[in-house]
Amino acid sequence: MPQLFELSVAEVSRRIRAKELSPVDLAGSLLGRIDALEPRLKAWVYLDREAVLSDARLKEEEMTSGSALGLLHGVPIGLKDIYYTAGIPTTACSKVYADFVPDYDATTVTLLKGAGAIMLGKTVTTEFACMDPSPTVNPWNAAHTPGGSSSGSAVAVAALMCPAALGSQTVGSVLRPASYNGTVGFKPTYGRVSRHGVIPVSWSLDTMGWMARSVEDAALLLQVMAGHDPQDPVSSRCPVPDYLAGLASPRTPRIGVIRRFFFDHADAETRQHVEEVVEKLSRAGATVEEAPLPDSMDTAIEDQRTIMSVEAASFHQPMFQRQAGDYSPLLRELLRRGLETNAVTYSRAQERRGAFITDMEQMAENADIFLTPSTPTPALPDLTNTGNTMFQGPWTSCGLPAITIPSGLSASGLPLGVQLVAAPFQEARLLAAARWCERVLNVRLSPPLDG
Repeated sequence: MPQLFELSVAEVSRRIRAKELSPVDLAGSLLGRIDALEPRLKAWVYLDREAVLSDARLKEEEMTSGSALGLLHGVPIGLKDIYYTAGIPTTACSKVYADFVPDYDATTVTLLKGAGAIMLGKTVTTEFACMDPSPTVNPWNAAHTPGGSSSGSAVAVAALMCPAALGSQTVGSVLRPASYNGTVGFKPTYGRVSRHGVIPVSWSLDTMGWMARSVEDAALLLQVMAGHDPQDPVSSRCPVPDYLAGLASPRTPRIGVIRRFFFDHADAETRQHVEEVVEKLSRAGATVEEAPLPDSMDTAIEDQRTIMSVEAASFHQPMFQRQAGDYSPLLRELLRRGLETNAVTYSRAQERRGAFITDMEQMAENADIFLTPSTPTPALPDLTNTGNTMFQGPWTSCGLPAITIPSGLSASGLPLGVQLVAAPFQEARLLAAARWCERVLNVRLSPPLDG
């Protein structure tokens, strides 16, 4: 019989809706888990235990009174500390925002609360969701990076301190830490989920995302948060389908394996592991084909760096001019680079990116999903950075939906993952295919924290 803190979002949702699980007992179990592990892992920046238990008691009263229950009723969820929460500090883990307390919730937080979710607390982010490493510890091996920028969210889910947690991705800040820590990480299409009330990095790149324990969990959160938001100028009006409908009996997918660039930059163990995964999926019935990358990929990563630095500098300029010394070194350098970049350089980067987006959207129609390694290597034994973003960045730049699922362990005992990608706004197809792959691979990872 699993401990309550081990339950996934889907398991919690089913059991609470069937009145088989107490939200108060679940919250207490997760808080106990956090108490036991947080001194080691440093995943949380804000946690109000009494507020969590009070909300759990309210959810239990609603459950027993016969009230209509939302899709996430009683599910505790962590929030990366860039999501606005009314009356609660939202600091971006920075001295610059140390005293910032918003007076409204981010749209995503409002939607989660409306579905009955419990806001468990704020998770650690790298400063302003950028490059400088956070104090969060990789639960698999403390000498290795947990990734970033959503480091606290990834570690909290991996270490069973919460069943799901929100992150954000401007380059690789959801899928990379998810893969490094052995969880599912999901990034929808750019514009699919509102960014209103989230501290920005780059207006044309920022995408909301989350970590969870299963593909079904990722789909449940998307079902709640997807949709148009008039308060977000890039929010899509594309209709929201039923993301859960295709998960029960997903059909075998047609998979395009992208080896160029991804295999060129992966280590030998990762390449071999992905080939074994592809062979296993093929034996299970998937149609597997080689997928070529367009030539526009060659400039995509450098253009993304330029765009991110300029747009980040635009947001931070007033604060940076007043208190540059309060910024961490890597972020300070990023902002300086952005402020020094001329308009022609930025414009040309955006022009090339436009061509890259068109090329990748056309490519995405040639298979149900595309498959790559999630990261070039397992989590690096280097705490001075958050790892290599090159395998996630292209999908953020072109805006396609992507998911990483755990696929095994390296020889060093660290998690490995595979990254799956689909066409724009084809999250239903992506999630169904990912669920099929998840069942075939049958990998669920948990770090050795209790031994």
